[in-house]
Amino acid sequence: MQTDAPSSPSRATTNRREQIGWYFYDWGNSAFSTTVVTVFLGPYLTAVTQAASDANGFVYPLGIPVLADSFFAYMVSLSVVLQVFFLPILGALADYSNRKKQMLGVTAYLGAVATMGLYFLQGNNYLLGGLLFLVANVSFGASIVFYNAFLPEIATPDERDKVSSEGWALGYLGGGLLLAVNLVFVQFLAEPLGLSTGHAVRISLASAGLWWAVFTLVPLFTLQRRQAYKSLPPGERITTIGFKQLRHTLSQLPKYPQTLLFLAAYLLYNDGIQTVIALSAQFGAVELGMQTASLIQLILMVQFIAFVGALGFGRLAERLGAKRAILLSLVIWLGVTVYTYAFLETEAQFFVLGGVIALVLGGSQALSRSVFSQMIPTGQEAEYFSLYEVSERGTSWLGPLIFGLTLQFTGSYRLAILSIAIFFAAGLILLTRVDIRRAIIEAGHTPPTGPV
Repeated sequence: MQTDAPSSPSRATTNRREQIGWYFYDWGNSAFSTTVVTVFLGPYLTAVTQAASDANGFVYPLGIPVLADSFFAYMVSLSVVLQVFFLPILGALADYSNRKKQMLGVTAYLGAVATMGLYFLQGNNYLLGGLLFLVANVSFGASIVFYNAFLPEIATPDERDKVSSEGWALGYLGGGLLLAVNLVFVQFLAEPLGLSTGHAVRISLASAGLWWAVFTLVPLFTLQRRQAYKSLPPGERITTIGFKQLRHTLSQLPKYPQTLLFLAAYLLYNDGIQTVIALSAQFGAVELGMQTASLIQLILMVQFIAFVGALGFGRLAERLGAKRAILLSLVIWLGVTVYTYAFLETEAQFFVLGGVIALVLGGSQALSRSVFSQMIPTGQEAEYFSLYEVSERGTSWLGPLIFGLTLQFTGSYRLAILSIAIFFAAGLILLTRVDIRRAIIEAGHTPPTGPV
């Protein structure tokens, strides 16, 4: 890790070495999202919890009755609540100090070590698994705040969309590669090597932590340490200034009406995106009768096509502007929900649809990040990105709730999927009203010379 003195707080210098190093954090941490969260930990931790349950299928952490099958879902929800609590503190710490890079390292390695600790999850020790996942997922979310806050410092306004898209694309590629290796290991190599499936899964979980730890070294050696833009007020502590700063940020948001409008649009359409990601496998399994092996193949296909899609939308943004590129992606998302409702019948069609989703998945999210990064007042990058993360997590329950209620009252998965179209349509309508160039000027920055 660099030990040089912090450089002066100049804005957005082009340093290709820093940009490439920054990309590798996405490459490394995405293994946690794919191997741990998306594929292996949910079923495995649920099996461990079931082994510890009583005759009625309940476990009792801290004396609270919890259905074994619901334990992992509750751990995901609790980790989100903890992120909402801690991220404002960490965002303030990053903005009021010159230790943003160190905090990226601390949170990344805390998460990586907790993930590697999942190797010891076996028998009926579900509490160990729940605790390690909480630490890992909270650390993952916290590290993303520091990671995103580097974007305005390593890329000029004209290259922001390209850099954000390339980072997102490398994340899909890195996470997909390790997941592919782990799936081959668990399905085809474990038995010949004399390993049980459970042991192979534990090795795969630990490999995600090791992958995360190793590739985090790259940004820690390449990213520069910069001076803080503001000093901690007299008498204040970092543990209290975070929430005061969050309140101040929220009170100041009306002064940036275009930024506020963009954030509202993003929360709507991103909620739709996250709902599709979370529930599409369930739709395929129940509505189309797809087997687990087919769903895993679909997940892998999406990872690698999303790599191409993120890069493609980055190039598209250079020609059309980020706003038009995002709007195009939302039209496609809207079309996907309507097509699923009206026409989707076969597994082959579902794979084709998965390819379409993959093309717009990374692009819509990466360009949203780069656009938001240009609407942030100088010196408040981590503060605003903590708000970005808190807001995203604070509303991520709404899409699944609408999906679940629609399914419960209609009994139709197709109507449930169609209900998600509301989020894409509302987000699209709000985004058409956002003047991105004006938002950049309101934040005190110079807009890119090209289309925005």
